[in-house]
Amino acid sequence: MSSKHTPSIARISKATDQLANLRQATTEWQQSDNPLLRLSRRLGTTLILDQQVAMFADSLKELVEYDQLTYRHRIGRQEMVFSIGLGGQHHCEYRLNLEGESYGLITINRRRRFAEEELAAIEQLLSVAICPIRNACQFAAMQQTALTDALTRVPNKRALDESLLKACSSGDRHGEEYSLILCDLDHFKRVNDTHGHIIGDHLLQEAAAQIEQAIRSSDGLFRFGGEEFAILLPHTTENDARLVAERIRARVSSFSLNCGEQDVAITCSLGVATRQKGEDTEQWQARADEALYRAKSRGRNQTRVSDRII
Repeated sequence: MSSKHTPSIARISKATDQLANLRQATTEWQQSDNPLLRLSRRLGTTLILDQQVAMFADSLKELVEYDQLTYRHRIGRQEMVFSIGLGGQHHCEYRLNLEGESYGLITINRRRRFAEEELAAIEQLLSVAICPIRNACQFAAMQQTALTDALTRVPNKRALDESLLKACSSGDRHGEEYSLILCDLDHFKRVNDTHGHIIGDHLLQEAAAQIEQAIRSSDGLFRFGGEEFAILLPHTTENDARLVAERIRARVSSFSLNCGEQDVAITCSLGVATRQKGEDTEQWQARADEALYRAKSRGRNQTRVSDRII
């Protein structure tokens, strides 16, 4: 055989060996009982943060006994809390920091002290989990950005639509009561035309802040139009929702923005509708919108409650 073909044959032989090694490594990766590899395989199956933390908790339980594991992290406006188990006076804490960024705090509790080898095992598992958890946090932040109004930093119409669907589903399955408030800032076009859109934007931001202060942390605030906001109230009766709407109206009308020569103040009109069983999101919103229309047509700066459909 001519020597000029030898390098080509050598390259083919080397590539064949590498492919064989890759097949072997893949088999070992898929079948290995190494706890670090098993955890890595599991974490690679999802980008959902609470699922990843649950997988970490399960893998840790196989190696280190504990009574409670808690993960906390704030992503934008959302506080993420995952907890499994109860109590224990001894604990260890790990701040998940990577490349100067924080990706949460894990606290592990149990009734007896942790041995040094157990702490080492926890740290080894965390070294495998930190990058997938980082990726899940970044994915959650991207999702939140897509559901957030850029000006007011509150959830947008897309987020409202998703929340209303969940509320309808939960209401039908579990009989939970939900109320919806639609809030429209009165004569807002006149504010923009008179004082400019910069002043208008500041007023929108302040209105969102005032509404947030008037509702519970469990309630949802959304901007779904130019000067329109929606407030979703779980476990809230019609009468309680009306009281919340009046509290919002009072707070919005209580602030003003100094524009040099004068202060600019605004009022708002509100429509309230408590969801009826079997009602879809469009029907529910339509009743709240009808109540809002009555509030605006009868002089504005007031709250109206939707008529119930029998």
